[in-house]
Amino acid sequence: MNRVSSRNNSNVKIMTRVGMLGAIAFILMYFQLPVAFIAPEFMKIDISDLPVLIGAFAMGPVQGIMIAALKNVLHLAIKGTSTGGIGELSNFMLSSVFAVTAGLIYRRKNTFKGAIVGLLLGTVITTFFAVISNYYFIFPLYAKLMPMEAIINAGSAVTSRITDLWSMMMYSVVPFNLLKGLITSVVTMLIYKRVSPILKN
Repeated sequence: MNRVSSRNNSNVKIMTRVGMLGAIAFILMYFQLPVAFIAPEFMKIDISDLPVLIGAFAMGPVQGIMIAALKNVLHLAIKGTSTGGIGELSNFMLSSVFAVTAGLIYRRKNTFKGAIVGLLLGTVITTFFAVISNYYFIFPLYAKLMPMEAIINAGSAVTSRITDLWSMMMYSVVPFNLLKGLITSVVTMLIYKRVSPILKN
């Protein structure tokens, strides 16, 4: 009975931490920064992946995915969506890829160097996944709400090198996700050691 009770208490603590980090991630989604020099207006940077990564480091990749899911569910339920849920779906997928990649590497090498490697590889792999998912899935879904020509024109207004969907990926989606990943990684490294004892104890 004691073992069962201990396991139940541990699960409650984990879910409480996931809930707390998910709520913080949702709040951070409100603070968005346009990056007009590389991306159209509808693509804005936020650091809502920060609690996702902290959760993945402190508790594991699965908990990171749960935090990513929770922040987007809260966003849909409380703020609503202007993208028919497409933006939230994309956010969840990319956040999850980042959390799993960084979290697995950090779990195998639980050191400062392991965290840096995890975050850097997470940024690169997430950017690669962003290109594939946006090109074949997300942007075609957006095209059901907004003509693809209008999407490409928004990219062309940023740089004349964007002339079609693939060049949008190369000259906008890639630099946008690399920049977002690096910013989030730096902030994660700055605060993780300060908050991880709270989450682990």
